[in-house]
Amino acid sequence: MALTKQELIAKVAADADVSQAQAKSVVDATFEAITAELKGGGEVAVSGFGKFAVSKRAAREGRNPATGETIKIAASNGAKFSAAAALKKALN
Repeated sequence: MALTKQELIAKVAADADVSQAQAKSVVDATFEAITAELKGGGEVAVSGFGKFAVSKRAAREGRNPATGETIKIAASNGAKFSAAAALKKALN
């Protein structure tokens, strides 16, 4: 089961001994900062945790599974996360 944003906020509030409103502000600001940096073409590296980067997907041809018709899929950007060695070690 995935940890939801609300559950993350509750955990941060409890662990840092701050209010839920304060924790929500910190979590929201963190996600906004990561998003802004990625939108600007940058990367976000968190020592011991990992790196967030933009993943560029080239335009390609695809197929509509319902009709079999060939379609063009436009180029797009996505987000990519690479775990740091310390995080990988903690998980294994």
